[in-house]
Amino acid sequence: MRVVTSLRASLLNQHGHLFCWVPVCLGLGIGIYFTLPVEPAVAVLLAIGLISSWFAWLTIGKEAHAAACLWLVAFVLAGVCIAGARAHRVAGPVLEFRYYGAIEGRIVAIDRSASDAVRLTLNDVKLDRFTPKDTPKRVRISLHGDVDGTRPTPGKLIGTTGHLSPPSGPVEPGGFDFQRHAWFKQIGAVGYTRVPVVALAQPDNSGGVYGFRMRLSAAIQARMARDVAGFAAAVTTGDRSGISEAVTDALRGANLAHLLAISGLHMGLLAGFVFGAVRFYIALVPTVGLRVNGKKIAACVSLLAATGYLILSGGAVSTERAFVMTFVVLLAVLLDRRALTLRAVAVAATVVLLMQPEALMGPGFQMSFAATAALVGVFGWLREMQWHLGPKWLRPVSAVVVSSLVAGLATAPFAAMHFNHVAHYGLLANVLSVPVMGALVVPAAVVAAVLAPIGLEAFPLWVMEQGLRWIVTIATFVSGLDGARGTVPSGGAWVLPMIALGGLWLLLWQGPTRIAGIAVIGCAGWLWSAAERPDVLISDTGGLVGVMTPEGRALSKAKGQGFVAENWLENDGSQRDQPGAASLWPGGESRVPFVDMAGGGRLIHVQGKRGQALFDGCAPQDIVVFSTIFDGELSCEYLDIRELETMGSVALKFDGAVPLRKTAREVAGRRLWNDAEVRGQ
Repeated sequence: MRVVTSLRASLLNQHGHLFCWVPVCLGLGIGIYFTLPVEPAVAVLLAIGLISSWFAWLTIGKEAHAAACLWLVAFVLAGVCIAGARAHRVAGPVLEFRYYGAIEGRIVAIDRSASDAVRLTLNDVKLDRFTPKDTPKRVRISLHGDVDGTRPTPGKLIGTTGHLSPPSGPVEPGGFDFQRHAWFKQIGAVGYTRVPVVALAQPDNSGGVYGFRMRLSAAIQARMARDVAGFAAAVTTGDRSGISEAVTDALRGANLAHLLAISGLHMGLLAGFVFGAVRFYIALVPTVGLRVNGKKIAACVSLLAATGYLILSGGAVSTERAFVMTFVVLLAVLLDRRALTLRAVAVAATVVLLMQPEALMGPGFQMSFAATAALVGVFGWLREMQWHLGPKWLRPVSAVVVSSLVAGLATAPFAAMHFNHVAHYGLLANVLSVPVMGALVVPAAVVAAVLAPIGLEAFPLWVMEQGLRWIVTIATFVSGLDGARGTVPSGGAWVLPMIALGGLWLLLWQGPTRIAGIAVIGCAGWLWSAAERPDVLISDTGGLVGVMTPEGRALSKAKGQGFVAENWLENDGSQRDQPGAASLWPGGESRVPFVDMAGGGRLIHVQGKRGQALFDGCAPQDIVVFSTIFDGELSCEYLDIRELETMGSVALKFDGAVPLRKTAREVAGRRLWNDAEVRGQ
């Protein structure tokens, strides 16, 4: 009874703070949907929606603590239903086999692949021998040939001949699920072409908003030096296709990659500069300033500027979150209410989750909201405790240092888990770069936008260029320092959810028990440190095998399947490249690569038809991996391309004489995005 009374008192203590838990409960429901082993039927989703509504109806007339519990359950169930509805709403055909032939489509997006090749996303797709019903809504192709002498432009109808295949599954069980990512982007096939791309028709409407973005991006890049031109286009229009690989690598190594994503920093700086400029100019005219509310007029103008920036930038998750936050802050100014609160963050998170529930599973959403919630929470505590960051003249510098430290600590676990990367000198780089972004780059960009219609944008663009060059210089210097970059191995599936839960409990829960969040984060850290990597990894094509040795992951070949090899090594926390890892292969001198397994026997990798011709059999305790179809009989266990296409990538963990097998399909389950039979039901 005492426990019930204590729980009731604790819930009553949350009165007035429960709204912040709405996106948490929605996110929990969305997470449950994405981790289900089988796709729930539409009837089941409808039933869950009705049950959610029933729980909400039960809150009528209930006491506050009971109503709160019912609402929280209702939001969790609503999260499951919303995610399922979104998955069915974006449904489209997915290519089920490898295709080579004519490809025709209209360009809707241009970016760059991991190999730095220009990559086009096409809609209105036409493929040989495909009916419109069976043709993917969108395909994405990398260009390894000429582009008919011109730059691809949005809205242009193009044609080529190339290779397409279904979106690939995780490179290892539990890894990033590109099939799921492609499903929600409505990309039903990916591939490449090595022949020229030809224009079949010019765009009818210049590509709409996206076309305007790309033309503006091209105009900005044409007016700046090549080393910063792509950076300038990224922070103004969201177009990253012009950024060189060297600049991107330097920014990541210095923990400045967040400056590339149009997020709260950019949106806040833009809105803040416009707000301050409008108030300043209103105050310059006393007859106007004394008769109107300059603050509210400035808020309205800032909101218009933020809306334009949202449309111009393409509306990524980080930009949507930043816009909603900015909207809430400016609305609070208009209503004479306090603006920067965790409720504003909760509103932004709720809106994003309702519109794009799949965003929850991506690093952009996780890192963006982790940083924002931590900053608002920490500075809120400082305000409540009336702690000052030093004397007045030092407070701007102190605020930058504290902001960078808090945001860095909040996002570090997510960056380390998703990218296996730690920037040791990120705080130094941010302190030296973020003020320049706020004082030079963003104001100069705004002034350039205002003056561009009358042709006077040259000087502000030059100022912007100098600011960006400073940031690139700092990033290059910091990322080149000894020990600037560190790597960490991937943790288990429960690590990030536990870290997020602990952080949210610490921020949102009211009362002394909020300190329990630190214990939850500590447990997640322990689980991370105790996580073990697989002894053997096998790609879903059978083209690459990786074996863990005392020196690190050894790969069966030095070239080929570079994306898979890079991800395996990153997840191991290794800094070796593929040739370096291939040099560790114990059976590297053999014509058919093999390695002795811990439980006895050999793991043999038979590559291609030539490898099959050289293969001379196996012992009963061996395991053989074929990268082609094998129709013979063996006395040992073997995997060929047919089985691997069904199972996906495979991980083996040796526990005595019998290796424990885990496949990507077992972890991912049978879902809309990875199973044709489920889609056909």
